[in-house]
Amino acid sequence: MKALSKPPSSIAIRVLEAEARAIAGLVHRVDDRFARALDILAGCTGKIAVAGMGKSGIICKKIAATLSSTGSPAIFLHAAEAVHGDLGFLALNDVVLVVSKSGETPEVLQTVNVAKRLRLPLVALAGNPLSTLARHADVSLDVSVADEACPLGLAPTTSTAAALAMGDALAMALMERKGFSQEDFASVHPAGAIGKKLLRVEELMRQGEAVPKVLESTTMADVIYEMTRKGLGMTAVVRPGDLLAGVISDGDLRRLLQRSSDPLKLRAAQCMTATPKTIGPQELATAALAKIEQLRITSLVVVDSRHIVLGVLHIHDLWRTQMF
Repeated sequence: MKALSKPPSSIAIRVLEAEARAIAGLVHRVDDRFARALDILAGCTGKIAVAGMGKSGIICKKIAATLSSTGSPAIFLHAAEAVHGDLGFLALNDVVLVVSKSGETPEVLQTVNVAKRLRLPLVALAGNPLSTLARHADVSLDVSVADEACPLGLAPTTSTAAALAMGDALAMALMERKGFSQEDFASVHPAGAIGKKLLRVEELMRQGEAVPKVLESTTMADVIYEMTRKGLGMTAVVRPGDLLAGVISDGDLRRLLQRSSDPLKLRAAQCMTATPKTIGPQELATAALAKIEQLRITSLVVVDSRHIVLGVLHIHDLWRTQMF
């Protein structure tokens, strides 16, 4: 192995610049063929089988994962394994998306032959627009590059970057075409950092006996007891049926002590804030945190469409998820 003849930083910069140029070069290739490919993928009523070999196969895995996580069920189909039995994954309502730099890999072409025999729609991301793969696909998107960023011109670098970028472009366009929403995204990302950011209020709020709650007729002595017992620095004030009437916070108590000579004899209805800040149970936790920070408060009462109290969300409930 020879010693490096150039500083590592210059090599890294050259690779990054080469890959950036390769991706930028794809912009002008988003044309009618891209639209046709999108139509085929959007019309898939089964799954999208993303097939490839070698480094292209690794790119296929990522494309399949992105498709699946954004509303388009997909699997990775290793071309070599496919011709040794895994073609059984394919069903009549599927679409095949093939990624190949050369477009001439024997196992890839065998997979193409089976897809054509099954009359499955075939979309190609081909590094050679004149290849057998490109010619036999229903739609072929040109992801060719001038050269690889590898100093030897051998290791797939710019070519895999270009294929991945075009795969992402298809996945995101398909996601928008299908109207895949933030709520849909949350449903398929329940774990990890993304899942935490997509938690809903109802998953974090205090419920049942943990909710500080008093009636309008409750004396302030009992209000303070309820606030102390539940430890949230506030309590909801409700009417029969848990209909929200107002909120009493620690700040309300301090102001009450300043203006009343005997505050403990007053009733909750006389001391509450009658226009409390609320949030719905289906709102995202990120939206709740933004609201809490904007209003400079510590809690939000969670209510349904009828303004019935369902729970209370405290800022500590958001912090303990470690999502921010």
